[in-house]
Amino acid sequence: MISQRSIDTIFATTRIDEVVDDFVRLKKRGINLIGLCPFHDEKTPSFTVSPTRNIFKCFGCGKGGNSVSFLMEHEGFSYPEALRYLARKYSIELEETQVSEEYQEQRQERESLLIINEFARDFFVKQLHETDTGKSIGLSYLKERGLILKTIQAFELGYIGSDRDALTAASVGAGYNIELLRKLGLTTSSDRDFFFERIIFPIHDLSGKVVAFAGRQLKSNKKSPKYINSKESEVYNKSRVLYGLHLAKKSIRKEDRCILVEGYTDVLGLVQSGIENVVASSGTALTVDQIKLIKRYTNNIQILYDGDPAGIKAALRGIDLILEQDLNIELVLLPEDEDPDSYLKAVGVTAFRTYLSEQAKDFILFKTGLILDEAGDDPVKKSSLIKDIIESLAHIPDPIKRSVYTKQCSSLLSVDEDILISETNKEISRRMRNQRIDKLREARSDHEILRQQVGQQAAKTQTYEIDPPTVTDEYQERDIARILILHGNQVIEKDPKEVTAAEYILSNIQETLTAFDNPLYAKVVSEYGRQIEQGRKVDANYFVNHENQELAQLAVEFCASPYEYSENWEKMWDVYLQTQPKPEENVVNDSYQALLRFTLRKLQKMSDENLAKIKECQRTNDQGELIKHLQVQQILIQKRNEVADKLNTVIL
Repeated sequence: MISQRSIDTIFATTRIDEVVDDFVRLKKRGINLIGLCPFHDEKTPSFTVSPTRNIFKCFGCGKGGNSVSFLMEHEGFSYPEALRYLARKYSIELEETQVSEEYQEQRQERESLLIINEFARDFFVKQLHETDTGKSIGLSYLKERGLILKTIQAFELGYIGSDRDALTAASVGAGYNIELLRKLGLTTSSDRDFFFERIIFPIHDLSGKVVAFAGRQLKSNKKSPKYINSKESEVYNKSRVLYGLHLAKKSIRKEDRCILVEGYTDVLGLVQSGIENVVASSGTALTVDQIKLIKRYTNNIQILYDGDPAGIKAALRGIDLILEQDLNIELVLLPEDEDPDSYLKAVGVTAFRTYLSEQAKDFILFKTGLILDEAGDDPVKKSSLIKDIIESLAHIPDPIKRSVYTKQCSSLLSVDEDILISETNKEISRRMRNQRIDKLREARSDHEILRQQVGQQAAKTQTYEIDPPTVTDEYQERDIARILILHGNQVIEKDPKEVTAAEYILSNIQETLTAFDNPLYAKVVSEYGRQIEQGRKVDANYFVNHENQELAQLAVEFCASPYEYSENWEKMWDVYLQTQPKPEENVVNDSYQALLRFTLRKLQKMSDENLAKIKECQRTNDQGELIKHLQVQQILIQKRNEVADKLNTVIL
């Protein structure tokens, strides 16, 4: 377990802007940073990072929190995993109790799977560098391919020999569960190694954790595929991973371009030559999730595939998906019978870079070029291929960009622009109609399931009682919680002694704490009071980093605002606030007003409850109780009116 002192050090050291910047492209806006939210689809940035508060908040989907909660939400980390990630990032030495074998087996399955993958990676690396067969076969092969030791180590390449039990035996001997080895696909159902006699390519997630492996055979064997991959597991979904992205993401952001290739060795060769903004789809068809991964770092994709027919088809496969995500596409086809790695070695880095620059074509030029070459003078073929381009145009969500491409396509293909616009609009309408139909079908299906559930419940229960809506003091309680979290430790009175906003509020509402309608706001008050009693200073960060996620999320909501007072009013226009201080400087008045409003609501509520008792006494003719409640009502009304006067509020 990680010690509290280490956790405090992590929270004190971590900067939210540096953590989020590893995953989301951020731009400066005022004192904050903004970007497209990674948790939901959006075109206009609503995801805000506040370095001063050390929090993030999306005003579109509502998600927010600190660095730890961001990693838990974005990367699927557990709480300890997120802390360890931050400790590694900031070189913080963790204090934690020794993890026993028994505890290791009890860890969450996802964490256990990642640990086993790390063990397997280390095993494969050791086999490559420290065994005779690894050095003579595996390492020799990699060096023959032109890879230097630095590249081999950076991508953690490994090797496994012909022993079919090597990894499984070593893993079980180290105390790892064989059932988890099977789940990862490292061990077969017959308890043999899945990978053997292959170069091993570890596949990493964005944070650099090993989630899977690919193996390339070195012997020519028609019965066995050249490449094999780990099967999908809880930690590995091949449609959501791009090979090399964990190393390429910073370069992609810097270059504002992502080069997409097919194979692992293509990535290795380009990176070794200094072209670092490159990732691979690992031979699988490009998916929406993979495109979204790239979109976090750039809006520009350059697809670099082989120049043979298979390469052309591969390049065309993902175009519509990329267009749909509103990214800009360039395609580069290499000379026939060449792949990126082989062509790079053949012409050298300088010529290769020149080729990329000169041969890159946007998707319209690329597709129209194919049409003109393939169709020739055949009007039927040309008509069919133009329809294919129209389908691509219909996938572009930005109408301005679509209009520009349509005009360009019209000129290149000598087709009337109005006809292209009309046909594209028809295709867009068709797609929208199909989407609506799919949604209706889904809604009907959900409705049918709900109807069946209601029918089953109705069979069990004959009648339902619906409680009438009740009026609560939600707003007043929330305001009290807000002031405590944001400004509780600020001094509002100095004579005869210093009194903080928290001390003032807490001393006046302790008696009504049990009357809170919302238990979360009551928890804020109780937690604040408990910390003050123990002599601890409490600020917003205490709640933002609280282990109770409800309290932490509430604190983030209070700390984050979609609006901020622009300093330009004063700097550029000499316009100053004169009738009131800025909100963050208005704590004294805020505290008094919040407490008065809270007290007024509680007195009104007590008055209403007492009035109901008076009516009951009148109904039962209980004179003794009636007199007592009438006296109480008089006191409540007097106090209520006194508070209302202070608020300049009229009670009807």
